Amino acid sequence: MNMFDFNDGNGPVPAHEHPNGGGWVTETAYVAETAYVGPNAMVFGNAKVTGDAKVFGDAVVYDNAKVSGNAQVSGKAIVFGTTWVSGNAQVYGTTWVSGNAQVYNNAMVSGNAQVYGTTWVYGNAMVFGNAQVSGKAIVFGTT
Repeated sequence: MNMFDFNDGNGPVPAHEHPNGGGWVTETAYVAETAYVGPNAMVFGNAKVTGDAKVFGDAVVYDNAKVSGNAQVSGKAIVFGTTWVSGNAQVYGTTWVSGNAQVYNNAMVSGNAQVYGTTWVYGNAMVFGNAQVSGKAIVFGTT
């Protein structure tokens, strides 16, 4: 059994390198065979990455977060909490998506943006730069 330290304060835990990309995944997380986890990316906690979703770069997905469909989490993005990133959504840069936030359809979150709370970002919406979207906000359409 392989052990890996995800630097989350839990020390080394049982984990494996995902066969599609080589990134580290805890035994408590689920990553579909069809999903991609790049060599420097990490998925841990009870996170789920399904479908053809991609987590790459130095991106991290943890807690109970879900990434599904054709969604991409990349760069130094961090997705955690009970967040759901799905569809063709893209989360990249040094962004944080957390809480109960949902990013879906063709939405993009990039730069240093933070999306948290029970926020929904969907459609062709873009949240970027140093933007912070929180609370029960809804961002949709074309921005």
